[in-house]
Amino acid sequence: MDLDIRGLRVLVTAGANGIGLAIARAFAREGARVHTCDVDETALSALAASDPSITQTKCDVSDRNAVKRLFEEATGNLRGLDVLVNNAGIAGPTSKVEEMNPEDWDRCLDICLTGQFNCTRLAVPLLRESKNASIVNISSAAGRLGFAMRSPYAAAKWGVIGFTKSLSIELGPDNIRVNAILPGLVAGDRQRRVLEAKAQQRGISYAEMERTAFSYTSIKDYVTPDQLADQILFMCSPRGKTISGQAISICGDTQMLG
Repeated sequence: MDLDIRGLRVLVTAGANGIGLAIARAFAREGARVHTCDVDETALSALAASDPSITQTKCDVSDRNAVKRLFEEATGNLRGLDVLVNNAGIAGPTSKVEEMNPEDWDRCLDICLTGQFNCTRLAVPLLRESKNASIVNISSAAGRLGFAMRSPYAAAKWGVIGFTKSLSIELGPDNIRVNAILPGLVAGDRQRRVLEAKAQQRGISYAEMERTAFSYTSIKDYVTPDQLADQILFMCSPRGKTISGQAISICGDTQMLG
């Protein structure tokens, strides 16, 4: 299927690893012009070697001065903006709420929620000049189900959905569509670390924790980053021009997060 996105100008946050890398590469394969950022300098160096067409900036999205530099460099390279993918996020602490370090709470919300605000506020004036403008915010199944011992992550991801729905109404008159993607159990190192932390907290094996996690899904398999990227590309293409205000789950029909 020709998605007609050749030349689309795309900014993907946290695009040197995992989901973000899959998204950035998927857009680039379809002929889009892509800029990304990350805090991982090693991953950025590897990306520069493997995908030189994807330009990049080192940036922590919770740092507003760094985000300002990101947008200066991104728009300098892309000559405008059509798509913002707010992908940057961290897993946050695994802890009972009364035992949680408040600084860990703050850091999780600063990156997972406020980081999306920091990028969006600078993107919107640029997107108003686009003929095919989209914002895609990465939320989580935790953003509709909750997640015991992961309360800051779940709170941030619920906030992302509220942010998305509000922006879709606010920006609709400007023909900027805004959607959220809610991944479930995504294959990769980050999901492995989350399950390891949950297993340790419960005093059970990793294998038992993994079985418990999949017991709450209809499809007993991990979501792949490429599957998430495919959905995002479609929504950001002209074929998705009336898709806005949606929180789209790609989770194997997850009913609960254990």
